[in-house]
Amino acid sequence: MPLTSDEIDRYARHLVLRDVGGPGQAKLKGARVLVVGAGGLGAPLIQYLAAAGVGTIGLVDHDTVSLSNLQRQVVHGTPDVGSLKVESAARAILRLNPHVATEPSAVQVTPGNARELVRPYDIVADGTDNFDTRYAVSDACFFERKPLVTAALGQFDGSLTTIRAHETGPDGRPNPTYRCLFPSPPPPGSIPTCAEAGVLGALAGVMGSLMAMEVIREIVGFGESLVGRLLMVDARSMRFDTIRYGWDETNPLSGTRSAPSADPAL
Repeated sequence: MPLTSDEIDRYARHLVLRDVGGPGQAKLKGARVLVVGAGGLGAPLIQYLAAAGVGTIGLVDHDTVSLSNLQRQVVHGTPDVGSLKVESAARAILRLNPHVATEPSAVQVTPGNARELVRPYDIVADGTDNFDTRYAVSDACFFERKPLVTAALGQFDGSLTTIRAHETGPDGRPNPTYRCLFPSPPPPGSIPTCAEAGVLGALAGVMGSLMAMEVIREIVGFGESLVGRLLMVDARSMRFDTIRYGWDETNPLSGTRSAPSADPAL
């Protein structure tokens, strides 16, 4: 899929990058990325994916824009209050880059519909704020054999990793699943919501931008992936740390006692 003259001008700073260049930009143009959540993490993620020239961006979020969102969800503006977030985000993408197609879905992700939602895409980026959705999306990506970039926010901290659980690592062992890193969700009510605890707005921008960078790296294929590594960001001390994690043979998806077709949603 060749670049148009307008796209060559638009992506000129990518085209001169040795690790991206014309072939990498063509991969971005041909890529289909599903963004789950058009909120604090999804807002900068969506903008940078669109600016980078990702050909098709799927948007999944059932919520509407509220005034309290605008402190961190920078893809939306004051005139968008009351609009569906996926529609507001789609309008922002069109303003930013008319070469990018959008596929908005104003639905709530559940274990019952997650596989259908992720199936048409090459890679999934999950920036949602609840554990039920994270587990539904990560399980669906495992069964549909899709790479997953997933991040989470706290008040002053964030984390990011990439899951390619349908593949094996260089040592021949399965790559870890999301459930290898977080075997089960915390008890309901044990972790306060964003509305209850608050969140630093600029931190959402940092983490969402890092998500975009990781998605782009996965599509183009440069650098060291975050598969098996959890990036942790502490905004209080401005520290970035990375810890390694591996496949847990007891995990219910790819563990030694799990059946290959044992989809928890079925």
